[in-house]
Amino acid sequence: MEHNFEPVIQVNDLTVSYHEKPVLWDVDLAVPPAVLMAIVGPNGAGKTTLLKAMMGLIPATAGEVSLFGKPRKEAMRRIGYVPQRTAVDWDFPTTSLDVVLMGSYGRLGWIKRPGKSEKIAAMSALEKVGMTDFAHRQISQLSGGQQQRVFLARALLQDSDVYMMDEPFQGVDATTERAIIALLKELREAGKTVVCVHHDLQTVPEYFDWVTLLNVRRIASGPVSSTFVPENLKKTFGGRISFLKENEEGVA
Repeated sequence: MEHNFEPVIQVNDLTVSYHEKPVLWDVDLAVPPAVLMAIVGPNGAGKTTLLKAMMGLIPATAGEVSLFGKPRKEAMRRIGYVPQRTAVDWDFPTTSLDVVLMGSYGRLGWIKRPGKSEKIAAMSALEKVGMTDFAHRQISQLSGGQQQRVFLARALLQDSDVYMMDEPFQGVDATTERAIIALLKELREAGKTVVCVHHDLQTVPEYFDWVTLLNVRRIASGPVSSTFVPENLKKTFGGRISFLKENEEGVA
C-alpha cells in the first residue's frame, strides 16, 4: 500500500467474523493525520464493525491495528468515541452535564470524582455545541439532535487526537448537522483526525477530504477528489445506486 505520510491509524490484514462468516475481510488501511475521513458503503458492508475493530471494542479474527506507530493498546487514551445514538439508553436518569463529564473519566480514572476544573471544561464543551442552556436537562427530554450534540461535547472533553464517530449525522436536523460539520472542521484545523461512518453520499465531497469505500473488503481509500469517483462507487455499491446516474459528472 503506497502512502507518503506517517499514518495516525494503520490497519493491516484486518478480518472480523461473526459465526465464522467474515464481516470484514483482509482490510488494509492507512489514515493520515488531520483529515476528516468518511467510511462509506452499503448496508451490511461492515462500516460500524471496522470502526469498533479499530478501537478494539470487538475482537478481530486476524490482523492488527496500530495508532501513532504503536500497538493500539498503548495509544487508546488518544481516541475519542461517539457511538451511534441508537445504541444508547436515553432513558437513563442523568443530565447533559453528567454525560459530558463522563468524557473526563479516562484522565481521572473511575475513583476520582470530576472537580471544579472538569465542570468548567464540560460547560465549555457544551457551549461549543450550543447546549449550555440544556446542561441540567435530563437526557431523555432532549431531541435526537440535542442528544447528538451532548455526545459530541463528551468527546470534546476527552481532548483526543483521533475521534471515531459512528453516523454522527444520523437523525439530526439541518441546524445540528451544520453545527456538527463546523465543529469537525475545527477539530481538523487543530490537527485532529476524525473518522466517521457516514451514509449520505451527497455530502461526502462537501464534508470530508478523505474517504474509505468499504464492502466487506476495502474497495478504495484516499483523498475524496481521486477516490470518490463513479468507478469506485459502482464497485462498492453495485448497480443499485441512483445517485450515480444523477451525478455521473459531479461525483468526482
